[in-house]
Amino acid sequence: MIHNDRTNHPSGAPWRNFYGRFKGKSLRASQEKLLDEDLEGLSPGPVGWDVNPDREPLDIEARFGGRDLWLEIGFGGGEHLAHLAAQNPDKGLIGCEPYLNGVAMLLAKLRKTPVTNLAVHAGDARNLFDVLPARSVGRAYLLYPDPWPKKRHHRRRFVTPEHLEPLAQVMRPGAELRVATDIEDYVRQTLEEVPRAGFEWLAETPEDWREPWDGWLSTRYEQKALREGRVPHYLRFRRL
Repeated sequence: MIHNDRTNHPSGAPWRNFYGRFKGKSLRASQEKLLDEDLEGLSPGPVGWDVNPDREPLDIEARFGGRDLWLEIGFGGGEHLAHLAAQNPDKGLIGCEPYLNGVAMLLAKLRKTPVTNLAVHAGDARNLFDVLPARSVGRAYLLYPDPWPKKRHHRRRFVTPEHLEPLAQVMRPGAELRVATDIEDYVRQTLEEVPRAGFEWLAETPEDWREPWDGWLSTRYEQKALREGRVPHYLRFRRL
């Protein structure tokens, strides 16, 4: 059985518009098998309203054995997330991704290179923010999020108060939010909205946003952006 929060909306749950995709035209049989066999075992705990209607905080200590908690919001095909988990075994990671085809891609990678410090929430990141303990997150990544390029759709972007305010609540003071995007207008909106949510931009020189941070893995999406002449921006913020 595939578990994500795309259909569950029991009484008491807030109505949240979701504008992305939960699934492509079809999942291959092998992808369905991965989702059925592997996804439930990677759960960070009871996130969905059907299993946690009182929104009790997740027991992060028990799930990750005291490791510092990092998040990746919208991990796509999971390249960066799997790399991050493998390179940082002393951290606990939760990846959020509502698109089941991308989740299946990550699970295939984990079959080949298993890790023990990674959990997966296959759904809306806002539902995870509901049940993460306050000030529990030491770092969060938002990498090449959906740009929603049309002006009338900018309110759908992640860098809006609807997403940033609950994210700020679960990040502890001094924690870092790292954003990568190749869309100039997304940079503009990020630099406007993220500080309003309680963060400070850490750039001091142009190289601070032109060059990726240590440990960066360039994803297939970034390589496509570079081939097409778009310029990546790497933005680091500190939670105040």
